Amino acid sequence: MRFSAVICTWNRCDLLRQTLEQMTKLRLPGGAAWELLVVNNNSTDATEAACGAYKDRLPLRYFFEPKPGKSNALNLVLKEARGAYLLYTDDDVLVAEDWIAEYDAAFQRHPDAAIFGGAIDPWFEGEPPEWLPRVMPIVESAYAVRRMPPESPESEMKANFLPFGANLAIRAEEQRRFPYDPKLGPNANTQMRGEETAVLLQMLEAGVKGLWAPRARVRHFLPKARQSEAFLRGVYRGLGILSGRRMHERGEAGAGARLGLRWQRFSGNAKYALGKVLGSPETWVKGLRHASTAEGRIAGLDEAAS
Repeated sequence: MRFSAVICTWNRCDLLRQTLEQMTKLRLPGGAAWELLVVNNNSTDATEAACGAYKDRLPLRYFFEPKPGKSNALNLVLKEARGAYLLYTDDDVLVAEDWIAEYDAAFQRHPDAAIFGGAIDPWFEGEPPEWLPRVMPIVESAYAVRRMPPESPESEMKANFLPFGANLAIRAEEQRRFPYDPKLGPNANTQMRGEETAVLLQMLEAGVKGLWAPRARVRHFLPKARQSEAFLRGVYRGLGILSGRRMHERGEAGAGARLGLRWQRFSGNAKYALGKVLGSPETWVKGLRHASTAEGRIAGLDEAAS
């Protein structure tokens, strides 16, 4: 078995059907055996029925993980996958028809690498607000977007710019050495992210080589509910909480650090207000990002200290 495509899902059966339908159009490298693992992470909707409808059209293996949390679902995959490479995507993604073929070409060109990341383009529900496409280069990480032209070189991956789980491939041998932390990742009670990022950072620090594969492309669904300032505030605050916890672990929780974070929160809110007055989305969204991240870091420090 050469490839195990992976989807972890929670209560998105309608979007999942679209994702699975698109996967029936995949063009595979000649003679390549593959499987599709779908892990139902304790959904209460019609996820199982949605998967059942595609078992005759896809090499689909269905699993149920009762423990809430995407990391738990991902760790089940590490136990069950048969493929030499794990190709991760999400239940709200449309993969390109040559998605697997492009990854396979990258694998063969670079057998010394074990991590590969592809491009993620936005798939808006309806017409987005006028400001959002303008600021997407600034906030793309909040939407798990990684835009790069297909002619981009297969450059080496760096710790400050990493793939997202909507379009990520990892060789199974190396992946099993680095399981996912159940304390991280979204679940029914929180949308805290960071489960893939933590693993990728560990792998890169351990000397595992990562490369970008820009021709392996997907489109990521952005519902109306996420096309808002409130969503961005929540995302950046959540990232700040995770960063604040790490600051505490590194012993960076002193009075000076807290004073600096309070200043960042104040100056970010001031930049947000100024951008609103001037009608500049590029200005106010940067202020929103800085203020919300600082607020989250303060909360993360407080949480870790309690």
